[in-house]
Parts: sequence; C-alpha cells; structure tokens
Amino acid sequence: MFEEVKAILAKQLRRSPDTITLESEIKKDLGADSLDILQLLMRVEDDYGIVIPDQELAGFKTVADVVNFLDKQKQ
Repeated sequence: MFEEVKAILAKQLRRSPDTITLESEIKKDLGADSLDILQLLMRVEDDYGIVIPDQELAGFKTVADVVNFLDKQKQ
C-alpha cells in the first residue's frame, strides 16, 4: 500500500518517489497544500472505492497515517 500511496503523491506533487517515506509529513516535508491533500484523498477514494470521513482526514499528518488508514479499510 505504501508504494501505491507514494506513487500517487510523487505524481501529484511532482516529487521524486525516493524523497517520500512513511515518516514524511504531507504538508511540511512534501510541500502539499490543502488542495493537494484533497485531490490525493479523492484519488484514493476513487481508486479503492472507499469514503474517507472528514474526521479521519483531519488526522492525516504523515504518509504513514494515510497508509495505515487504507490498510485498515482493506481488512
């Protein structure tokens, strides 16, 4: 799941995938703004057929937060 999220982030934020780790903070380290995060989550929702509640969205700070949420949804 991490590789898939990393690929989406790299493409959307125009960054090298090598610069994205689980510990990367989406806003601080990767330079994403609110619109970038919204687009990322819309893409994830479309790709995986899930809905991410707003309260969950507010808790996504790192790449690991997104990956962990998606892993839980797949179970």
